[in-house]
Amino acid sequence: MKLLLLPKQEKKAHMDFSLAIVNIVLLLILFFLATGQLMNAPPSAVDLSTTSQLEIETLLSPTLVVERGGAMVLNGEDVEVDDLVAALSGEVRLYVLIEGNAPAIELLRVLAIEGMDQLEVQLVTVHNNGAKP
Repeated sequence: MKLLLLPKQEKKAHMDFSLAIVNIVLLLILFFLATGQLMNAPPSAVDLSTTSQLEIETLLSPTLVVERGGAMVLNGEDVEVDDLVAALSGEVRLYVLIEGNAPAIELLRVLAIEGMDQLEVQLVTVHNNGAKP
């Protein structure tokens, strides 16, 4: 009688995921520590000064104030879009005063006026950080 030998069963290698799990747990701990410190941070102790009225005489010249809705005031006088470039003839620099939270499209409309590309435009903003007037 002949004996038949069964083939040896190969042991399958088991993947060890413990290192990956440890890394994920450490990342979660770091994430919650970092966000917890941000959430519990004390409020800023710095109060920014605000003004309720700006006197045009104290601003640099020429200053273009862009108000909500697109109205413009150049050096204290109302100016129309068509007359703006003519009123700025001979000027090299223009200071544009606009609210810090004004929609960007209002500023872009002013900068898109024909002839404005010849001026050096410096943006001046007034930021009101929730202060009461």
